[in-house]
Amino acid sequence: MPGPDPDAGQDQERGGLRGALGGLTTRGRSFLAAGLAAALCAYLLGQGDLLRVGLLLALLPLLCAVFLYRTRHRVEGSRQLVPAQVPAGSEARVTLRVDSVSRLPTGLLMLQDRVPYVLGPRPRFLLDRVEPGGRREVSYRVRSDLRGRYPLGPLQLRLTDPFGMCELNRAFSGQSMLTVVPRVERLPPLRPGGEARGFGEGRQHTLALAGEDDLIPRGYRHGDDLRRVHWRSTARLGELMVRREEQPHRAGCTVLLDTRAAGYAGSGPGSAFEWAVSGAASALLHLLEQNVTVRLVTDTGDAVPAEGSPPASGGRSGQTAALLMDLLAVVGHSDGAGLSRAHEVIGESGEALLVAFLGDLDEEQTALAARVRRPGSTAVAFLLDSGVWAGEGGTEALDARARRLREAGWTVVPVPPGVALAPLWGGAGAPWPAGPARPRTTSSSSGGAA
Repeated sequence: MPGPDPDAGQDQERGGLRGALGGLTTRGRSFLAAGLAAALCAYLLGQGDLLRVGLLLALLPLLCAVFLYRTRHRVEGSRQLVPAQVPAGSEARVTLRVDSVSRLPTGLLMLQDRVPYVLGPRPRFLLDRVEPGGRREVSYRVRSDLRGRYPLGPLQLRLTDPFGMCELNRAFSGQSMLTVVPRVERLPPLRPGGEARGFGEGRQHTLALAGEDDLIPRGYRHGDDLRRVHWRSTARLGELMVRREEQPHRAGCTVLLDTRAAGYAGSGPGSAFEWAVSGAASALLHLLEQNVTVRLVTDTGDAVPAEGSPPASGGRSGQTAALLMDLLAVVGHSDGAGLSRAHEVIGESGEALLVAFLGDLDEEQTALAARVRRPGSTAVAFLLDSGVWAGEGGTEALDARARRLREAGWTVVPVPPGVALAPLWGGAGAPWPAGPARPRTTSSSSGGAA
């Protein structure tokens, strides 16, 4: 749980006491004007009692302004955001705390926190007087259906004296950042087919997600445990051999996310592009949970984690997941027109599995995507067609792209609108037959709980 935001004591000054006098309300200005007028009349008429009344009326708002000016520097504000990272459509709680370190009680307080309009209306709270050394806490919730990073703050505080003569504002400079990441679905284990039936040898490549330690005999060394002696190899080789325990091979995977603006039409939480981003996030987290070394590559050629980074394991796996989700929270359309950079980056790697989320492809990009798959590796493509998602029909182009990728050894899964990734992911275990057949749609929602 993150600690309070240390923004206390950082206010924006407006000219000291002169600014405090500028905070006089209509009532305060009226009292000041009436007091000065009474004092002037008392001086001209020689009325001592009227002079005392005039001085009292004039001094009251001035004393209230001085009191508030000194009090606002003794009020501290802080903000706590829990959690700081939420999936799209989920809520986060923001807690505001006000502490009084003054020896005098405060007047009426009004809190206002500045939030982007996407997160909802600007929250306002009215607090009664705070006793010396007292504390007040209020909270509100924020929610966004759109990915992104949203700043919260600065916190604004308005102080009012008990007589309503003066109002002063104070703004704290500290801000908190809310990160809204894509929705993530729970996915079944994926053991996809390698090459489509009818092409090549048609052998099945499965991804080894975990396995027992391989036992490899080696020569005996001083200090080795005798319980590890491999007697069969010892008898065959004529020398003492022991079992050497090797860690299981950790298969690698690349997730390719097509972010080209030309590949998608429409926007908003239910658009094809948002589905692709959510699908990539779900695949990455699922594979990380299965102890698979993964990386994200976009059509711009950017790879996260970068080439040469140490493999994710244990705590590093959590760091990799956080890094990937932070990136996917703000990923947008690229200006690039093709997949050539992604082809160069993926062609230099040796991962056993390639999972791609692709938008609209013309003939040139389809041929380039077909060459992205390395021979002998497993490749699964989730195809999203803008015409199908817009309800315009016309699946001939989608069928042609799918057939071309299957001929290159891809397992192709066309994505109808409104279908969750989980059933499509489970159905990617065997290649789809070449032709116009597409996976049956389901009534599942596209957003799953993380």
